[in-house]
Amino acid sequence: MSIKEGRDYLLLVWKEPETKRRYIVGELSKNGQFEFLYGYEVHKAISAGFELLIAFPDINTVYKNDQLFPVFASRLPDPKRKGIEAILEKYGLSEYDSYKLLKSSGAKLPIDKLEFIDPIFYFESGKQVRRFFIAGTGFCLGCKGEICDKSIEVKLHEELKLIPEPENEHDPYAVKIANEKGTLGYLPRYYSEGISKLIKSNASITCKVIEVNQDNMCLECIQVELSIQK
Repeated sequence: MSIKEGRDYLLLVWKEPETKRRYIVGELSKNGQFEFLYGYEVHKAISAGFELLIAFPDINTVYKNDQLFPVFASRLPDPKRKGIEAILEKYGLSEYDSYKLLKSSGAKLPIDKLEFIDPIFYFESGKQVRRFFIAGTGFCLGCKGEICDKSIEVKLHEELKLIPEPENEHDPYAVKIANEKGTLGYLPRYYSEGISKLIKSNASITCKVIEVNQDNMCLECIQVELSIQK
């Protein structure tokens, strides 16, 4: 979980269709009552083409509801659908909980470029585990989705290195992900600040490969598990 001042948080991330850059456009939080507000990079995202959600038309309003907002709940599978038990098991849930399912699944849909992300707070103690696909693999490996079978030299369960790149002109918190062959890509931007600060604080962090898909055209080809102990 990602807890700050007693509230559990999720980030709403939008991916620009052409450049594939991800922008944090808002946050959803829960502590009895649900709250949603825009923020972070929403103005930059709007400049890049992001449109405010119809359910939340005012960029300056903090929206509140006693239940998960219907616009977000509708992104999840129906609790009465056939095979829901297998879906819950996939995400480590023993019973249907819309917020936990939103957190675990990300609630991505083919109709838009939105996704919920469980953030990493550098000040949070205890163990945190996140699974995600390495960003920028096509750029770093040079395959551009065409020669992936020759470009992706990584093994399942291989432990990877996290290398801060403070001189990065696009993100001073950028963190490269590499193995002995070289750079594979980058930590997604929505995790970079938290992980960069955790590395500086000497927290115990391991990054291991859990999936390699050489047929996914640089979209989601190397999935890793990040384990943090502070």
